[in-house]
Amino acid sequence: MSSRLQMEINTQDTFNCPEEVAVLSILRTSDQLYNRFGRLFRKFDLTPSQYNVLRVLRGEGKPIPCLEIASRMIQVVPAITGLIDRLESQQLVQRKRAEDDRRVIYVVLTRKGRQLVDKIDAPLVKLQQKIMKGISKTELAETVRVLERVRDGIAASQDDE
Repeated sequence: MSSRLQMEINTQDTFNCPEEVAVLSILRTSDQLYNRFGRLFRKFDLTPSQYNVLRVLRGEGKPIPCLEIASRMIQVVPAITGLIDRLESQQLVQRKRAEDDRRVIYVVLTRKGRQLVDKIDAPLVKLQQKIMKGISKTELAETVRVLERVRDGIAASQDDE
């Protein structure tokens, strides 16, 4: 008997263990979510990572250092400086050098950036609700709880390296 995942990825290979099926299912779902949200953000001339930076800045409500933004990202991006460069060229963020330590660069959301991220709110919520339609509040809470445990397992497995 083949699993739904086997059918989706069109493979006859059997999986080694239930953990493998779970991990591959999470990865496949993550990829599909990333692609779907990417299409939404492209309508606003943004990448998911650029939106993520704007979301972080709006949530903070004040200028924050580049490295702080990087630590709050949903997806880790290796080149936060390049990401900030592109957002600055679109006039969505502005850099400000710290007065007391000139090595520290703060980033602030511009009015144009705030307007754009606010404009994305309604279509984003609509898409999230559409994707999660048919999943009960209890199932959503359980999904969050299980995924938190997966992240805990990832963190614990790093100790083994």
